[in-house]
Amino acid sequence: MKISDETRKIVLSMQINELTEYRIYTRIAEFVKDVKNREILINIGNEELKHSEIWRKITGKNVKPKKLKIMFFTVIARIMGYTFALKLMENGEDDASEIYNKISTEVPQAKQIAKDEDHHEQQLMEMLDEERLQYVGSMVLGLSDALVELTGTLAGLTFALQNNRLVALSGLITGISATLSMTSSEYLSARSDGHHNPLKSSLYTGSVYLVTVILLVLPYLVLPQNAFIPALAILLATVVIVILFFTYYISVAKDLPFGKRFAEMAGISLTVAAISFAIGLSVKYLLGIDI
Repeated sequence: MKISDETRKIVLSMQINELTEYRIYTRIAEFVKDVKNREILINIGNEELKHSEIWRKITGKNVKPKKLKIMFFTVIARIMGYTFALKLMENGEDDASEIYNKISTEVPQAKQIAKDEDHHEQQLMEMLDEERLQYVGSMVLGLSDALVELTGTLAGLTFALQNNRLVALSGLITGISATLSMTSSEYLSARSDGHHNPLKSSLYTGSVYLVTVILLVLPYLVLPQNAFIPALAILLATVVIVILFFTYYISVAKDLPFGKRFAEMAGISLTVAAISFAIGLSVKYLLGIDI
């Protein structure tokens, strides 16, 4: 097939990309326990391989997949779940349809491959039965409660005590107690709502809560005891980073808007921190406490 040099470069890039994604789908399918989802991944992977073969016949070249990309998405799938990893990969191909349309005049096969790619995305949308995504509500509950409660508590204690070790001690006691309370409350709530696995739901809530507590208290444990201002600054930065990360994860995995949810969670947490900060400072001076 006679095509322009520019189109040939595009087709060659597509060939490499399709072969790489074939390896990613099949590699992830190896550790997916759900039979239905595993079969879907294998089928999509085989289609990607078929597309790669179509491109190979046009370019006349044998190519190698991108090993780093395969490794990256495989690791992401193991750590954060295959739904997130695959949707992240698919979201990075939003401009693919434009490229297919651009070369379709010279390469008619591009139109059919574009339809196949759209079908892949639809199949992935239906794969949202991964266990961890069934408990997103529990994770959001644990995260939001820990961020609001602990950020406010630590910010208030920072100027009330002005001693990182005392703040860390108070924060850990409060945080661990709150973790146990939140875990038991979520268990009772999930059980009364008829949740099929209230224990697992409560464990997701408690785990996220505890991890958040550790992250927020850590600056007060690491920095010198009189460096309470830097500790507070790191605390607030950590809050924003945690919210950014978790909101992005949910927005990708569940196809939800990112900006509005991030602004809402960050705004609430930082506002509570500011109010608690002012209360702690006021109480210190009103009561004449000097530690």
